[in-house]
Order: sequence, then structure tokens, then C-alpha cells
Amino acid sequence: MNLEPFRPAFHFTPPTAWLNDPNGMVYYDGEYHLFYQYHPNDTVWGPMHWGHAVSTDLVNWQHLPIALEPDELGIIFSGSAVIDWHNTAGFGSEAMIAIYTYHSSDARQSQAIAYSLDKGRTWIKYADNPVIPTPPNIRDFRDPKVLWYSDGHGKGHWVMALAANSAIMFYTSPNLIAWQAAGSFGFGQGATDGVWETPDLFKLPIAGTAESRWVLTVGIGDNAPAGGSGMQYFIGQFDGQTFINDNPRTTVLWADFGADFYAAQSWSNAPDNRHIWLAWLNNWPYANQIPSSTWRGTMAIPRELRLLQTKEGLRLGQTAVPELAQLRQNAQRWQNIVVTPGVAFVPGITGDQLEIIAELEISTEASNLGIRLRVGDGEATVVGYAPRSGTLFVDRTKSGQSSFSDQFARIHTAAVEPADGILMLHIFVDRSSIELFANEGLITFSEQIFPGEASVGVELFAEGTAVTVRHLEIYQLRAAQFRPWPANAASEGPPHA
Repeated sequence: MNLEPFRPAFHFTPPTAWLNDPNGMVYYDGEYHLFYQYHPNDTVWGPMHWGHAVSTDLVNWQHLPIALEPDELGIIFSGSAVIDWHNTAGFGSEAMIAIYTYHSSDARQSQAIAYSLDKGRTWIKYADNPVIPTPPNIRDFRDPKVLWYSDGHGKGHWVMALAANSAIMFYTSPNLIAWQAAGSFGFGQGATDGVWETPDLFKLPIAGTAESRWVLTVGIGDNAPAGGSGMQYFIGQFDGQTFINDNPRTTVLWADFGADFYAAQSWSNAPDNRHIWLAWLNNWPYANQIPSSTWRGTMAIPRELRLLQTKEGLRLGQTAVPELAQLRQNAQRWQNIVVTPGVAFVPGITGDQLEIIAELEISTEASNLGIRLRVGDGEATVVGYAPRSGTLFVDRTKSGQSSFSDQFARIHTAAVEPADGILMLHIFVDRSSIELFANEGLITFSEQIFPGEASVGVELFAEGTAVTVRHLEIYQLRAAQFRPWPANAASEGPPHA
């Protein structure tokens, strides 16, 4: 009997206890560092620490000891990390510096820093924290994202994007210690029906051109497309002081249309000019109640980012990092399958760890078509498309356990237009989740599911008329490696993943 039936096989989870937001994402000396909000003493949210793990390939991970623990200034909320290449702070050559929020016992929030001189293995908190004290009359003042802004002429400064109620405040600094208020963004821009959190700011190339734009991403605590928490983004200009939106203030752009994609953060200093981010695969209305065991909380798979030109304008494209292909095994492929109404096509491959690539020819005579996943004994999660309304949907009303929340067993939707009559789907199935990328990742859905262990079937279906599946590719995926930190190795350098 599997004592942890919902423990993912290739998504990151903590060794034990509670995990939420990814923090401090930085690449240095061959390692991707992932810090995360961690409560080591329980499987529900509590006094926050920074957990820590590293990877050389974004797939296999080495757990490390807790990096930052609460102290007399408060518990350790979200933040970011950078490499101080030019020793601007004076802590040492190529110091790794974490910038984080303190949440005090009286709920006041301030910003602080800590540094490491041994590749993030041990940390020293700055003696004169906080570096940005709590301002008057702002209750929510947290989640600093820091980056180096270059003026293009050999000079630059540090920039901090900070969430403050339903706005983002920007600060600048020459040294990560002395900060000065700069511009701000928000105040009625985009979706404002929930508190703003976990900002990120990065520059992305526009695919197929020599141009680029800045992207500002913001977690919103409520009223996202699938209900509860979610991620929105803005595309525009950044001058080192403030962000200017290219779109009308009423334009709302969502990074994911599933229920479970929050607090996304990108890795700073990623090699080869890659832009890669990671999110918490959960939703606050039920995050503390999902049916896990010795642990609670999962990260989405890492995604590579780019900007794509569409009829509506520039939009964010997301694709799973290609490193995940190392997990593929037992591949099967089909061409030009005709799926008729009432007769599901059942491929000869099943499992709770799958990668599926499908190209579906879309006919408006069909009422619904798609793929049923994790099928068995009255259970299925449906990835479907309704051609007449142009709606892509994920139906988890029969996906398995859902009694822990009345907000879980629902259908989530997004408008999608096929590309030249073809709907392209790329799906990752793990033991307790599916992640769907449609049409080059212009639309994504991230969803937790909790089916029975025997529910491992896959079915393609059509309703209304026959549908041609031009191409279908299914891989079973082996588990990634998640290496524990050896109990007897506290004073030694950890092995690489």
C-alpha cells in the first residue's frame, strides 16, 4: 500500500511538512537554487521559514537544510535572491544575497537581507535589518523581487518590485542596503479584486523579432479565473524607476486558467538567456485541506517563457522545460485517428505519470471533443474543447477526492482559437495533478486532482460528429530524483543532484 498516494513523481515537494511560494530563485555555478515558504513543524501554514533545494537540470533535486529561520524581527515571508557580482554590498565577491520580508508579531512587514558566501549553504542575516522599514498606513508590504537594471552604458542599479495592497512599489539602490522609493504601478490596472502579492519583473524577447518588452507578473489573492488565487501579468516598458503598461488599464491578462498556479517566480541569472519560472501548484481557499499525508504543497513544473504576437497583441507563451524529456519512456505514437461519437479511442498505454502530445482537427459540427485522463471506476479528469463556443476546459467534477472543499470539483474554462483548424495540446499527468499547454503555451491550465490509485486510464472522445486526431504521442514518465539531505552531513558540502 502506498502511504503517500498523492506524492508527485516529478513535481517538487518538500521532504515533509508544509510548502507554499517559491522564493529566492537564482542560478549560480551550475545550480538552480529553489528556496520556498516552509513550515517545518506541520502540514498546514504556520511560522514561515525558507526551505532550500538545488538542481543541475530543473528535474532532479537535492534537498538542503533550512536557509532562513524566524528571529526576533519576525517570521520569514517571500522574497528573491541575486548574485552580487560586483560586491556592491561589501559582503564578499559573488555573494549570494537574499532579500525577504519580515512579518512581525504585530503583523507589520519590512524588508531585510541575508548573504551567503558558500553557494547558499549557510546564511548570515545583515546586522542592521530591516533595510526598508514598515511604512505608515500600509498593511500589506511584502515579497520583494530584486534585479540589476543596466542603463546600457556600463552603469546600473538594483531595482526592487514590492507588493503593497493592490499596487507595486519600486525602489532603487546602489548596494542592496540603502533603498530609495521610485515609481509605482497599479491603482486600478488589471484585476484588483484581491490583494496583490509576489511580483516579478523581467525582460522577454518577442519571438521572431529583435524586439523585447518588460513583463510584470503579480499574484492576486482572490477572484482569479478559476476562483481563489491566481497569476496575472502586464506587458510594457520599464525605465529603471517604474513600469508603464502597454495595454489599456482595463485589460486583464492571466498567466494560467486552472485553479492551481500561484506566486510564480523566475530564476535570475539563468544560463543562455533563458527565462524560466516556477509556481506553487495550489489555491488558497483549499490549500490547507488538500488530502496529503506527511507533506502538503507542490510546485508546478518549470516553464520557459517568451512573448508571442497574436491578433490581440503580445501575449505570454509558456512551455515545459525540455529537460523533462529525460523522464520519457515507453513511447507510443499514432497518426490520423478517427474518433467517432460514443466510441472512445483507448490507447494501449496507461499510467499516473504521463506526457501527452496531441493535434486535434477541429470541426464546428462537434459539440465536444478531447481527452479523459486518470480514468477508472467513475473517475476521470476531462480536458475538452467545445468548438461552437471556442472554449477549452478542464473538468475535475469527477476527478477523485474533492469533499475537502466545495470550491474544488468545478469546470474551468478559457477561450481558445485553433491554429489553422488544429488544436495543439501538450499535457503532463502526475499522481495528483495535470498541467495543460495549448497552442504553443498561449493558454495553460494547472490543476490538482486526487483520483484513486487504480484510475490510470486514457480515452479520446468526440461528441456530435467524428473527429480526426492528426497526431497523438504518449510517454510514460519515470520518477525524478529527490535526494534527501543526509542527517550526518550537516557540516559537509552536499552532493549534486
